[in-house]
Amino acid sequence: MSAVKSSSRKRGSDTVSDSKHRVVDDFDPHFSSDLKGIMSALQQIREKAQRDGQKKNEETISSVATEIRSKIDELRSKIEKDRQSFAKALSKSSKECESCLKNETAKFQDVYEKFCKERAAHLQVLKDNISKFEEDKERLFMRYEQLRKKEKSLISEQEKYCADKIANLESSLKKKKQDDKTFSILRKTIGSFLGNASDEDFLPDD
Repeated sequence: MSAVKSSSRKRGSDTVSDSKHRVVDDFDPHFSSDLKGIMSALQQIREKAQRDGQKKNEETISSVATEIRSKIDELRSKIEKDRQSFAKALSKSSKECESCLKNETAKFQDVYEKFCKERAAHLQVLKDNISKFEEDKERLFMRYEQLRKKEKSLISEQEKYCADKIANLESSLKKKKQDDKTFSILRKTIGSFLGNASDEDFLPDD
């Protein structure tokens, strides 16, 4: 854009210079020579001003560019510092997190091992109790069978004893009845021999 403005200015100055040269040519040659000198001097001043302006613009551009580069460098430095600070904070946080994770893992491992040991102990106690229960059950069952057999044997013996007792009583009763019958026959026989004896004299004893 500066180049366009400079080009337009140059074309404008050339146009003005040409018109002034034509005006000067119309005057007196002596006066025209002085006027040309003045115009030449003005042209030189204008060119110098243009060069000074261009130099000033270049200096301004250079100053602005330097300032921009300085700002960019400052911004880069700040970003780098922030990045390093963030990296340090992240590294510290990561180490703390890793340390915390290791501690919690160690605690969990201890708790898990303790749980496994206690679980194994409880399972062993449970197995022992079950085994003891099975042994007690087997022992009680065997004792029950023995008592049942003994009870059957006692019942059988009692039944046999009672049967024998009843048989003996029945045999004794039959023998007594037979003896009573024999005694009655004997009494009648004796009575017939004696003749005078009555049946009341030979009543059986109660």
